[in-house]
Amino acid sequence: MVSKSAFIIGVTGQDGSYLAELLLSKGYEVHGLVRRSSNINTFRIDHLYQDPHAESQKFFLHYGDMTDAISLVSILNKIQPHEIYNLGAQSHVKVSFEVPDFTAQVDALGTIRLLEAVRTLKLNSRIYQASTSELYGATPPPQSEETPFYPRSPYAAAKLYSYWVVKNYREAYGMHATNGILFNHESPRRGETFVTRKITLAAAKIHAGFQDKLYLGNLDAIRDWGYAKEYVESMWMMLQQDTPSDFVIATGVKATVRDFCRESFAHLGMNYEDHVVVDENYFRPTEVDALIGDPRKAKEILGWEARTTWKELATLMVDADQSLINSQNRKTS
Repeated sequence: MVSKSAFIIGVTGQDGSYLAELLLSKGYEVHGLVRRSSNINTFRIDHLYQDPHAESQKFFLHYGDMTDAISLVSILNKIQPHEIYNLGAQSHVKVSFEVPDFTAQVDALGTIRLLEAVRTLKLNSRIYQASTSELYGATPPPQSEETPFYPRSPYAAAKLYSYWVVKNYREAYGMHATNGILFNHESPRRGETFVTRKITLAAAKIHAGFQDKLYLGNLDAIRDWGYAKEYVESMWMMLQQDTPSDFVIATGVKATVRDFCRESFAHLGMNYEDHVVVDENYFRPTEVDALIGDPRKAKEILGWEARTTWKELATLMVDADQSLINSQNRKTS
């Protein structure tokens, strides 16, 4: 029996690394897209590396880019995957205000390049598009698949284009293409400039005496935080459905940035108010006040629901960052 193959765009990111682990555990042959850089950025997937000379190799990396249609066509034509997961993006909302053109090239036009590559090659691949709760922007919660969108950043606007073009290709060409509207999902593998990881890493550094203050923006922003390792399971579940559709993936529970700070610092016996300073430089030009998902459709159709609370997530991330700081200490001492 021939195993399924999958192509993960964004395999070196938080979600991509967890998804690669999941698919390999299910017996998939996994291919990942990697952007060429003089700096090695594969640390999240180094543990998955396999000797290319091994007969049982199941994990492969390919150089390419979402801004380069030719590379996408070439790779897809070579591997002809059963499933494609487009997790590639310039995903930092604040940064999207500073590099809006690049954000659009990758997050919006990258998706149409991928869809056109699949269409012109006449592949029968099932496609997962990583959508985002940022699509809802200024629309009041709770937000479901039927809630109107109101994007409030170049990132969200670019993702909105991708959302609609996926639906269009699904309806126009009969593609098995799905949008996963994932609300905020975090983990110890989250990038250090994202607010949750910024908080947990700072808490660990402050507790260890390497830092004193943490500068943040809007502490009253409300988010729905879940565990990324669980959220990638929903991506796979979506592509196992006979009929493609779009799904909100969330916990349905709200918490503020202030709450996340309080929980993270308290886990190490500290009061966040002694260390956290509000800096207006970290405010967005247009704020998104509250994102709280309604995941009922995912539970009813996919059988998926979140298992880790945001408080457990904060604790998990703080513990991981404390271990990281201690490990770095041992190496330098």
